[in-house]
Amino acid sequence: MNASTQTWAIERVGQIAINVHDVERATSFYRDVLGLKFLFAAPPGLAFFDCGAMRLMLTTPESPEHDHRSSVIYYVVPNIAQAYSALMERGVVFEDKPHVVARLENVEIWMAFLKDPDGNLLALMCEVSV
Repeated sequence: MNASTQTWAIERVGQIAINVHDVERATSFYRDVLGLKFLFAAPPGLAFFDCGAMRLMLTTPESPEHDHRSSVIYYVVPNIAQAYSALMERGVVFEDKPHVVARLENVEIWMAFLKDPDGNLLALMCEVSV
């Protein structure tokens, strides 16, 4: 079956869940340090953030087999050097400095990696026209 005959299709990422051990501590990090827009909290121990066209959910692991770190989430920023400096001033420890990961015809893709309080790897990403 090809896409044109499907009655449904995946359109975009709607939500990403990140396992955390302390929802209040993680909420503070994502809201106050990273500056994501806090949407709401819901029982039992869930916190939701607006990430543009996607929602981020913080949750405690439902069971021991679900207690692991998340996939890497790449946050797009307009200026990676400014974002890096601002987050360092807020106490974020980065895994590396902003660096070019790819040079395409008219753009360079820059990244810098950091971890949240639970050890989940995150990245800042910026596309710079050349």
